[in-house]
Amino acid sequence: MQAPIPLYAGAQIALLTRHGKQRVIAPALEDALGCRVRHVDGYDTDLLGTFTREIPRIGTQVEAARKKARIAMELAGLPFGLGSEGAFVPDPFLGMAPWNVEVVVFIDSLRNLEIAGIAQGRGSFRHLLTNEWLALEAFAREVGFPGQQLVVRPHDQHDRRIRKGIRTWPELEAARDWATAAAENGLAFVETDGRAHANPTRMAHIGLAAADLAARIASLCPACGTPGYWQVKRVAGLPCAGCGAPTRETRAWVYGCLKCDQREMRPLSGPAHADPGRCDACNP
Repeated sequence: MQAPIPLYAGAQIALLTRHGKQRVIAPALEDALGCRVRHVDGYDTDLLGTFTREIPRIGTQVEAARKKARIAMELAGLPFGLGSEGAFVPDPFLGMAPWNVEVVVFIDSLRNLEIAGIAQGRGSFRHLLTNEWLALEAFAREVGFPGQQLVVRPHDQHDRRIRKGIRTWPELEAARDWATAAAENGLAFVETDGRAHANPTRMAHIGLAAADLAARIASLCPACGTPGYWQVKRVAGLPCAGCGAPTRETRAWVYGCLKCDQREMRPLSGPAHADPGRCDACNP
């Protein structure tokens, strides 16, 4: 393992979460930076938006994570803060599967720096409208219940009556009975719980985003030593293995500093040529 950079060795970094995210964020940052992540929970982060839609998120995903980091710093009285925010979007391939994007933002108020780590992948965000136990049981097993917790509402997804954090089979059956009895249409709307502590897939992606953030912070500018020396521009043009023409595939990344004008092009370490199937000349 690479030795922690001295810049944040021994520093306390405040992390605001009420959903157990410190379990995966703290190890990634502490091992890489030699810092100590200080868990802060004196603010209800649901006030900034909920996955169950009672409170809509205001602003972008990064803005929400930034706000959490600022609140953590204020509550802890520290110059360094962390905030995490997730989102579910259609997958970037066919647009049909749920796709989870996680962002972890680090703020260093002493150096006026903001650095964000990101991870994304297939997510667990599905729903079912039913009154049949066998259908509900099959759905629950398919999404990974009880490790993946569930949310139940009467009638449909817009009903404000709700039971969250369902994590046992008796709880699920009782919630189904409650919802179908309360619903005008006799149906229960069941969905995966999107909160981090209730959604193992999200928690795994948060850990990966924290590791990505740690790598970015530990990457120092060769000119001025500022953390966050990272990719700022993709360079296309990887030559085709068939005809040698430049393709749209990435051949290099430009790395840049957050403070000074230092820029550097780094070729990819992967294959030296692109698959002809990705070539516009071979496949006009």
